[in-house]
Amino acid sequence: MTTPDPTLRPDLQPEDTDRALRPQMLEEFIGQHEARANLRVFIQSAKMRGEAMDHTLFYGPPGLGKTTLAQIMARELGVGFRMTSGPVLAKAGDLAAILTNLEPRDVLFIDEIHRLNPAVEEVLYPAMEDFQLDLVIGEG
Repeated sequence: MTTPDPTLRPDLQPEDTDRALRPQMLEEFIGQHEARANLRVFIQSAKMRGEAMDHTLFYGPPGLGKTTLAQIMARELGVGFRMTSGPVLAKAGDLAAILTNLEPRDVLFIDEIHRLNPAVEEVLYPAMEDFQLDLVIGEG
């Protein structure tokens, strides 16, 4: 008698329950009707152009679904999703490491962006606008 292959019947992980409850598509997201309508247009437009979606800023108190919406956007666009947090990006090199490992059109979600180090902000803005990194290596 053989035992079942564990890859076909994985043990449930604590995060599986949370993931199962989160909406996976824009139509499943409850509330924020105007925001969803705008996002639908943004997503369709990006797909039609074959380009990355324009930069989008979600704001509001915890628990409104900002992270979930970002994940939905990536899923709807058919691109990868990377998430980080403002306080984690202590120096420009931290941001550079993330940006240089993104695939074209990937969604990068920076949680708590209001806590981003100002020196990192100065690198982020040109990277967003010009798709280039301006870094000084060494002490200069």
